[in-house]
Amino acid sequence: MLSIFTPDTLHHLMQSYGLWLLFSVIMLESMGLPLPGETLLVTAALYAATEHGFSIYAVIGVAALAAVVGDNLGYLIGRSVGWPLLHRYGKYVHLTAARLRVGQYLFQQHGGKIVFFGRFVAFLRAFAALLAGANRMHWSHFLLMNGLGGVVWATLFGSGAYLLGDQIHRIAGPVGLVLLLVAIVAIVVGLRFFRHHEKELERRAEAALAAQGE
Repeated sequence: MLSIFTPDTLHHLMQSYGLWLLFSVIMLESMGLPLPGETLLVTAALYAATEHGFSIYAVIGVAALAAVVGDNLGYLIGRSVGWPLLHRYGKYVHLTAARLRVGQYLFQQHGGKIVFFGRFVAFLRAFAALLAGANRMHWSHFLLMNGLGGVVWATLFGSGAYLLGDQIHRIAGPVGLVLLLVAIVAIVVGLRFFRHHEKELERRAEAALAAQGE
């Protein structure tokens, strides 16, 4: 499906719909839909640099705002329906009640890092907010890390494309691949650690969540 979003197609869409398109795509991607938000941000920045259709500051501002709005909507969705769904269907994928509590505990401890760095990894960018909501990450902490991640992400990719021009495509691809590989390695290492320390993590999670009254 995403193969239809070629650079030329996105360029023509930007010409037709401008910053409204940029806002909508990034917001929807941040809510969990598989859309090319980062690619469109680069396209919008290139359009601002070459055709001066709008200001690069507007591009960065709209992208950052869309990321924050979309992530917060995704957080609310995860908070509203994610946890009940995990409780109801988690058992079919070996997510017991104890493991769900461990996930909630770990997200409260390290969720800020996941939300911030997830903004720079394609797969995590679409699901970090949903996971944060489902795992009951404190909203104030989520909002802080989400806002920082959105602003830094929009500034780096927007200004990078504006200053580097078409070269940004040759840079962004390998960088994104490296970040994805790092994320995969981190997940594998995390799973191995969890399996070796599951009982201890369950004990810590029970104590921490009980102290919070959850």
